[in-house]
Amino acid sequence: MKVKPIFSKLLLGSAVVLLAACAQTRLAGSESWQPQADMADFAAQGRLAVKMNEKGSYANFDWTYQNNVQTINVNTPLGNTLGQLCQDRRGVLAVDSKGQVYQAGSAEALSEQLLGFALPVQYLNVWANGQWVRNAPHQVLPDGRLQQFEWTISRTLKADGSPRILLLESPKLSLRLVFDQMAATAVDTAAPEQCAARG
Repeated sequence: MKVKPIFSKLLLGSAVVLLAACAQTRLAGSESWQPQADMADFAAQGRLAVKMNEKGSYANFDWTYQNNVQTINVNTPLGNTLGQLCQDRRGVLAVDSKGQVYQAGSAEALSEQLLGFALPVQYLNVWANGQWVRNAPHQVLPDGRLQQFEWTISRTLKADGSPRILLLESPKLSLRLVFDQMAATAVDTAAPEQCAARG
């Protein structure tokens, strides 16, 4: 079957765009990991995929870290809220799609209660920024992956050094965050110092 010239050009153009996108990212090497330090406020959004027991779940996320308050809103691909996980100086809490507030002894327990799987929410911002959690054992592997707690973490970076993909793997599940954007935000000293759900 002969391909019409217009379709041939479209296919070629699509291939060029795809190759350019791939060329603009790189797998972070072992030198990219640093000790945990004070972190700038940021806002991020993208998609996440969780695979557990050969079954996958997919969602979108909006993630902010401001004034030491970390909030992750998890949404369906259509934009409906599945839940919110929030961490502040007082601990971690979760809010489901009906506004019910949950608290538990750990972030992992809360995310499992709300989402059905345990996520290390309290460390995500640290690992996404290329740092290992302070005062905890860790190992940076020769291939650039970080091992800490029960997780093996790898990052794929954009040309500007910001994360494109954060991949966490454990014996129980894998979590893949694909960032559409992640950027520093201006310091706002008037921003709340606790999770909004605390009232």
